[in-house]
Amino acid sequence: MRCRLLTAPLQATAALVARLPQRALLALGRALAWLGRPLLRSRRRIAAINVALCFPALEAKAQRRLADATVADTVVGALEMLRAWHAPAGRLRGLAEVEGLEHVKAALAAGRGVLLLTGHFTSYELALRLLGEALGRPVRLVARDHNHACLQAWIEASRRRVSGPTLPKKRGREPLLAALRAGEVVGYLADQDFSYRHVFVPFFGVPAATLAGVPGLVQASGAIALPLQVRRGEDGRYRLRIEPAWPDWPSGDEGRDAARYLAWLEAAVRDAPSQYLWVHRRFKTRPPGEPPLY
Repeated sequence: MRCRLLTAPLQATAALVARLPQRALLALGRALAWLGRPLLRSRRRIAAINVALCFPALEAKAQRRLADATVADTVVGALEMLRAWHAPAGRLRGLAEVEGLEHVKAALAAGRGVLLLTGHFTSYELALRLLGEALGRPVRLVARDHNHACLQAWIEASRRRVSGPTLPKKRGREPLLAALRAGEVVGYLADQDFSYRHVFVPFFGVPAATLAGVPGLVQASGAIALPLQVRRGEDGRYRLRIEPAWPDWPSGDEGRDAARYLAWLEAAVRDAPSQYLWVHRRFKTRPPGEPPLY
């Protein structure tokens, strides 16, 4: 009963947000970001630190504008996530341009799973839903469980409707390997700060702890890794770009492979800097002897 009291209003709100016209959804997200500034102060501070670290050539005023814009895009991303989970297919029609879908289809036709290697773009979950609609099959999602049991049950039920059961991070790599070996398409994020099994490679010139195990997943599953870039255009439509697999990746050198991934991701982020999750403490784990940044 207590779960129902929490999730029923969420369900009603999500159903309403998911059906909003695109312009209204974007305007609502920006308005909520402005109204919620006191609640978002700590996230705004993290974004400001990350922007100063990664865009040192920008003047202070431009850095502040970018930090404000990324907080707004993060709030918009939360609404886009609700749209991803609850929008009828008709509401999504015409919202996306997908480039490179042939790379996914070729891999599937060859009987291989596909690991869509991407980053924490604010529109990420909606992009996977849009990609699934274009592909005609769901794109699976790897995610960490929410700490609140009732919220986690609601989130999982919402995701399951459009992408199938979530592949939980807490169960290690076996569920992901099984999905890839079964020829499924899976979205994967390797750009959060990892305090375990990581290598330090540059991201915008700053050493970043980066997951080293992704190449091993590709090799163990027989899947193909395809980079996926996500961007929302000024017209409100989404541009999804799937690139061919990188040559000689995996190379057998974890540091080299992680550096290749982050170099690609940096270029993708520079295309729309505010649409990256700068509110995350990306540089929390520091190389030995370096002071904390946050």
